[in-house]
Amino acid sequence: MRGESPASPPTLTPTLSREREREQDSAPLLQVDNVSLEYRTPERVVRATHRVSFDVHAADRFVLLGPSGCGKSTLLKAVAGFIPPVEGEIRLDGRRVAQPGPDRIVVFQEFDQLPPWKTVKQNVMFPLLASRTLGRKEAAERALHYLDKVGLSKFADVHPHQLSGGMKQRVAIARALAMQPRVLLMDEPFAALDALTRRRMQQELLELWEEVRFTLLFVTHSIEEALVVGNRIALLSPHPGRMRAEINSHAFTLDSLGGAEFQGTAQRIHDMLFEEEAAV
Repeated sequence: MRGESPASPPTLTPTLSREREREQDSAPLLQVDNVSLEYRTPERVVRATHRVSFDVHAADRFVLLGPSGCGKSTLLKAVAGFIPPVEGEIRLDGRRVAQPGPDRIVVFQEFDQLPPWKTVKQNVMFPLLASRTLGRKEAAERALHYLDKVGLSKFADVHPHQLSGGMKQRVAIARALAMQPRVLLMDEPFAALDALTRRRMQQELLELWEEVRFTLLFVTHSIEEALVVGNRIALLSPHPGRMRAEINSHAFTLDSLGGAEFQGTAQRIHDMLFEEEAAV
C-alpha cells in the first residue's frame, strides 16, 4: 500500500518491483515493445524515442518522466494511436495498436479541450454518444455518476467558461473515465495550474484511483509529481528518449513531500536524468 513505510529506500535500477513480481503470472495490459518514434520538421526527420520498452499492468499508475525533448508526450500519443512507430510495436490486451480508439482516452493539459457551447454534463456525455457506446439516457446517467466522483455534480448544467482551470480539468477527467477506457492517458494534465490547485488535483486523482482503480499512463517533467502520482516510473533520457531506468515509487504519498527519504530519492532521480549533461 502507498501509505506504508518502506523497509528500505526505493531501488533506482531497472529491475522488477515487488508489485510486478506478484503480477508476473498475468499478462500486461499494455506493452510498449522496442518502440522508436519519429516526426518531421521542415528541415529534417527527428527521432523522438529510440527502442523504448515497458509493460503496464491493470491498475498501474505508470509515469513517463523526463526532461523536455525526451519524447514522453510523443510516446503517449503513440499509445493513443495518433502516431505510428517506425520500429517496434505497441499492444493493448495483446492486440497491436494501429489507430485511436475508445479503449484509450487522453486528458491534455490545455483548458480549452472542452467544447464551450456544451454544458458540463453534455461535455461528459459527448464521447459516449459520438462513439455510440450508450444511448442518451444511459449516457446522462453515467455522466452524472462520474461528475459526482470528481465533485462537480452541482455544476452539471453550467458551461466551461464559468469554471476555474482546476474544475475544467476535473470535467476532462470525468469525461475520460465515463468512457471506462482500458487505459487513461494523461499528458501533463496539471502543468498549467497554480501550485496549490495542482497539489489538490494530484490528491483528488489519487483518491479517485483508490475508488475506481483505473489504469493510468501519466506524463510529467516534475520529479516530485512523478513520485506521488505514480507507483512505477520510467525515466527517459533526452534526444532521443531512451529508457534510463524504471523505479518503484509506491511507498510515497503527498504526505512524503519534504521528508528526507523523498528528497533523497528525488535528488537521485535528478542526477540520473541529467548526469549526461553534467558530464559534457
